[in-house]
Amino acid sequence: MSKNALTRLLEQQQPKLLDDIRHILKSGMISHAYLFTGGFASWEMSLWLTQYQFCEAIEDLEPCGQCRTCRLILENDLTDVTILEPTNGIIKTDSVRTLLNRFSSSSYEGKAQVIIIRDADKMHVNAANSLLKVLEEPQSKVNVILLAEDATHLLPTIKSRCQQFHFQKHGDIIQAELEQMGLLRHQAVLLSELVSSVDEAKRLASDQKVLQDLNLLERFAKLLLADQEKAYLEVSRLASQMTDKDSQDMAFQLLVIILGHTLTKNQVFDVLDRLILARNMWQANVSFQNALEYMILKLSVR
Repeated sequence: MSKNALTRLLEQQQPKLLDDIRHILKSGMISHAYLFTGGFASWEMSLWLTQYQFCEAIEDLEPCGQCRTCRLILENDLTDVTILEPTNGIIKTDSVRTLLNRFSSSSYEGKAQVIIIRDADKMHVNAANSLLKVLEEPQSKVNVILLAEDATHLLPTIKSRCQQFHFQKHGDIIQAELEQMGLLRHQAVLLSELVSSVDEAKRLASDQKVLQDLNLLERFAKLLLADQEKAYLEVSRLASQMTDKDSQDMAFQLLVIILGHTLTKNQVFDVLDRLILARNMWQANVSFQNALEYMILKLSVR
């Protein structure tokens, strides 16, 4: 069994992609830029691939996970590896330019330099154009790994200059992990559809408020289909429990999932269309409570 925890995780969650990347490494055709879409183990793959570049005891195309550089990469403490993430929901132009200027100098370890950009689809357009210049004229020792949940928000010119891999979510793996944590099967199913990674699922499942919100939303969905007057009264309870933007956004996402499991074919279009309209109103700064109340008033369940 491999000593590298990342290898074990990837062999479980993305065995096909791991084999594909091992084949590329064996052929020596390492790309200067990768685009990993989808969030299911893409972060772990980026770390594994970075370890491969620096590992002091690599064997059979596998980084050891134990040497100094492998440990420093996991701790985000290796000088020649930089991880860039959004600040307040956006990757700013200055952040990308500063990063690229730093990496224009020689590496400290004398090997490759690696840039990992998480949520690359949240780059400001000017930041993306700054990065594009590097991708168009790659430096031999600089490797870029872009992680993006939704590649449609990336410039086509950036995508065309990257070797792309899609990390398909395996909901059954997430569901099994959640059931092992003690969640009921129906809860595990709903959360597995909401999240994009096992770690995210575990984080939510460990949050008692998230589980309480989930129970309230399931109750609300049942009332919505059975007794809209009671559902209308229930909205104030939801609003008092879900007071911040993140929990309200999650509520809309979970309602879509819950109702998708509950609705008959005749109800789907009417109910989900109204729910999507309510979410659009909320995104346009209508209050969470008012948006849901409007949805119920306009709803006509057949």
